[in-house]
Amino acid sequence: MFGKLMNSYYYGKSGKGDFRKEDLPKNRWQLFWEMLRVRFSALCRINLMTIAAWLPLIILIGYCITTLMNVLMIRSEYAAYVETGDLGQLTEDQLKLLADMDLDAWMVEMARSLLSTFCLWCIPCIAITGPVQAGLAYVTRNWSRDEHAFIWADFRDALKENWKQGLLVSVITSLVPLVMYVGYQFYGQQAVNNVIFMVPQMLLVVVGIVWMLGVTFMYPMMVTYKVTFPQLIRNSLIMAVGRLPQTVGIRLVMLVPTAICLVVFVFTGALLALLALGAYYILIGYALARFVYASYTNGVFDKYINSRMEGVQVNRGLATETDDDDEDDEDEENDKTQE
Repeated sequence: MFGKLMNSYYYGKSGKGDFRKEDLPKNRWQLFWEMLRVRFSALCRINLMTIAAWLPLIILIGYCITTLMNVLMIRSEYAAYVETGDLGQLTEDQLKLLADMDLDAWMVEMARSLLSTFCLWCIPCIAITGPVQAGLAYVTRNWSRDEHAFIWADFRDALKENWKQGLLVSVITSLVPLVMYVGYQFYGQQAVNNVIFMVPQMLLVVVGIVWMLGVTFMYPMMVTYKVTFPQLIRNSLIMAVGRLPQTVGIRLVMLVPTAICLVVFVFTGALLALLALGAYYILIGYALARFVYASYTNGVFDKYINSRMEGVQVNRGLATETDDDDEDDEDEENDKTQE
């Protein structure tokens, strides 16, 4: 057993699967974990290769978190000064300024300013990632169904072939946070005088969430099928809604590392948690997310698209009845040879 694992890990060949017929996974869950084991180091390499596209977003998030921490620190130190009279790290000028303002209103205003800044800068930071995500989607799609893909060559070819659609998807995605924030604020202010404005306010939130769920399918679909951009958007959104519980579950699962690190940071104040989160995304986070999405979308595509297309292979990487029959035929031939 150990020999099979080592051979599968180290000696996978170009153009061939990582399993012999008798070792093929029987279901998608088994296929996912086997391919993750086999391709784990490759996922780290391709993540490091493409991380430059996400560095602006990582820096932006780090800046916003740092600014928020400074605001909270000033607020807590002023509260400590009111109770104990100890200035702490506050200066006399800061103390006079804080004494003349409503701190609660100031905190709300700072939060709104920070959020608007984040949404604005998300536009260029997210927009540049589209072509890279297209290339990454192609490589991880192949790996997730036990097919070969060269880390650099296949990534580059997929990027060149799909960069236009990838860029359009990422540009629209980059606008979603800003549109949701501005629209939510606007309709919220209108709803103070007329409750009917809560309807478009909630509708805007739903549309934004559905779009983010649809992105799960957009990149795998654009590298798998020849479709126009309107068809890509329509089919991806339909699948996201049609498989809503599963799609929401997949997206939430990929947020678990982020949630854990943020919870540890909030309750302990340990900067190590934020550093660990940054290291996770720099080392493997984005490639792992694409791999998980590819494993999920492969099954959805087989069920709703490939099974309805004549001549298209389904369940790639999984054991089939034909494989079992071929194995039985080989065993019979071996028995006859021995006789």
